[in-house]
Amino acid sequence: MEANKTRKVRWAVVGLGNIAQVAVLPAFEHAKENAKLVALVSSDHEKRDKLGKKYAVEATGTYDELESVIEEAGIEAVYVAVPNSLHREMTERVARAGANVLCEKPMATTSQDCEAMIEACEDAGVKLMIAYRLHFEAANLDAIERVKRGDIGEPRIFTSVFTHQVREGDIRTRADLGGGALFDMGIYCVNAARYVFQAEPLSVVAMQTVGTEERFRHVDEMTSVVMRFPGDRIAQFTASQGASSVSEFRVIGTKGDVELDPAFGYAGRIEELVTKDEKTRTYRGPKKDQFAPEIVHFSNCIIDGSTPEPSGLEGLADVRIIEAIIRSAATREVVHVESVERRSRPSRRLEMRKPGVREPKTIHAPSPSK
Repeated sequence: MEANKTRKVRWAVVGLGNIAQVAVLPAFEHAKENAKLVALVSSDHEKRDKLGKKYAVEATGTYDELESVIEEAGIEAVYVAVPNSLHREMTERVARAGANVLCEKPMATTSQDCEAMIEACEDAGVKLMIAYRLHFEAANLDAIERVKRGDIGEPRIFTSVFTHQVREGDIRTRADLGGGALFDMGIYCVNAARYVFQAEPLSVVAMQTVGTEERFRHVDEMTSVVMRFPGDRIAQFTASQGASSVSEFRVIGTKGDVELDPAFGYAGRIEELVTKDEKTRTYRGPKKDQFAPEIVHFSNCIIDGSTPEPSGLEGLADVRIIEAIIRSAATREVVHVESVERRSRPSRRLEMRKPGVREPKTIHAPSPSK
């Protein structure tokens, strides 16, 4: 037991794009109680060289060298931060190599891929977690608890907008890499509606705009969705990569409402506004590192043998909903959702607070926003 208190899980990060450089790699400084970054994997030799020196890692390699890096560096956990369409391939390879997987969201671009990832990790006897950072974030968890306690009465309506202007040529504009507003931004709204209502949607109806300009020739620039939940509750959201930056959600009940604005960002403070009896109170928290808690939680699960949450089933649940949204937009019909039974939901037990990080300069990884 005493040895476990000082044990540090050996980590590799696969994929060194913008999110990895500005958030994941710096987070290891705040996760050093039980995690150590020892390897980097990327197809870009300059990234491997400069970031390898900056973070003093023991090993670097190309994607083709992934398995050998895992073996030679004694890697126990891998943070998968490659484009969405490569999540399944990398997860399966990491699992076969015997390492545990923390995979960025969306888990994959199809539910079939999600199921294959879950099966691969189960067959290899390794753990799989999906990187829903807001499941550990205080303001989001506080909103969930307020709704559960009945502070706003019976929750009836969830509404959300998540938008920005995506940079020309960013991977989020490429269909072959799993880009588009729904996969990149809409998934936050889907997941938030599920954890606020503590339930799975029954059906969806959606509209998408594609090809509004050259940036969006092959992906959705905007997706707007209405989801019906049990108890005649309604969630609606719009996600766009071609509008001014907005990041908010609001839960409206029979006696009040809770609003987070911004709701989904990781670089700044999250503000919570609670309205009851026509009186509004504002709660402002400090800037926090939202990535270190994921790393600490997953490392703890590896050390003590517990099951990580959010698990692969959480990722599968969202992707099944996304597939229903895509079908609805294509057919212009209401589509039933094949739900995934979820007994575990985000709660205070997952809350973890780590100090904010200063955004570093990036190498060949510009911001996705204009």
